[in-house]
Amino acid sequence: MIPAAPLPLQPPAPAPAPRWQALWRDAVRDPAELLALLGLDPALAGTSAEAARQFSLRVPRGFVARMRPGDPDDPLLRQVLPLDAEMRPMPGFSLDAVGDAAAKAGDGVIRKYRGRALLVATGSCAINCRYCFRRHFPYAEEAAAAAGWQRTVALVRDDTSIDEVILSGGDPWSLATHKLAELTGALAAIPHLRRLRVHTRLPVVLPERVDDALVEWLAALPWPVTVVLHANHAREFDASVDAALHRLRQAGATLLNQAVLLKGVNDSVDALCALSERGFEAGVLPYYLHQLDRVQGAAHFEVDDSRARRLHAAVAARLSGYLVPRLVREVAGDPGKRPL
Repeated sequence: MIPAAPLPLQPPAPAPAPRWQALWRDAVRDPAELLALLGLDPALAGTSAEAARQFSLRVPRGFVARMRPGDPDDPLLRQVLPLDAEMRPMPGFSLDAVGDAAAKAGDGVIRKYRGRALLVATGSCAINCRYCFRRHFPYAEEAAAAAGWQRTVALVRDDTSIDEVILSGGDPWSLATHKLAELTGALAAIPHLRRLRVHTRLPVVLPERVDDALVEWLAALPWPVTVVLHANHAREFDASVDAALHRLRQAGATLLNQAVLLKGVNDSVDALCALSERGFEAGVLPYYLHQLDRVQGAAHFEVDDSRARRLHAAVAARLSGYLVPRLVREVAGDPGKRPL
């Protein structure tokens, strides 16, 4: 009897990518497809292919599902649809609206405010908001992840005045969780760090990002962690977002929301009140209501300061104080946000 030859050893199957990454890759990138999904004319007046070439469309399908079909003025759609208005040069609007260039300390670190270092962790986002103040930022030149975070961490370590690190981008949670763990593991060895803050839109636009691995990483961090979300309209919240935010709170994070006052999106008392109330139902406290950063391509979203003040006063008259965000503007060179 001839013994059977042993079966060759099969390499283990690679672990499947996290579900959120597959959903990320499946984002809508074609304005015509986005409009067709909403039952709108793909040649909708005002839509701009050139604007989409200069600053690409990207929007997760779950976020599209929260838009109202057949409504060209849907407030969620307005935040992401490339328009001809972006192509009109406007006085007072610049490529660097908040003075990031002057505040760069190198290796993806921005130093604007005393005691805080902002790390531009990545240029990637799950959604491209048309009013983004960093839509022209030179991410290729400013990468905190370069050299395995070493130079960035060294800069923070060598400046003992820094007691808070802010992860920003892009969106820092677009990075794989093991990359985030590399960074925070290195930061944990710095004795003068006392707080970590994360600015992210992903739990709102792609709530599947809040998976087991992210929650475990968050819960194990050695500092108090504040997660600053970005939602501009109450309808950005749904049951999937609520569940993601619950998991973040269970992991010990404090949740705040900062919104931007945007013409045609949330520039009414009813819309602003609904945003604060819906966010609070999901466990998020209002933090800032930003006046628009005057970045080139976003002028059509601007609400003038006098109207912004009237809206904010009306919100304050209607809601409890803890539901009223601070109305602010970021001015290049200021030592903090400027109250309006």
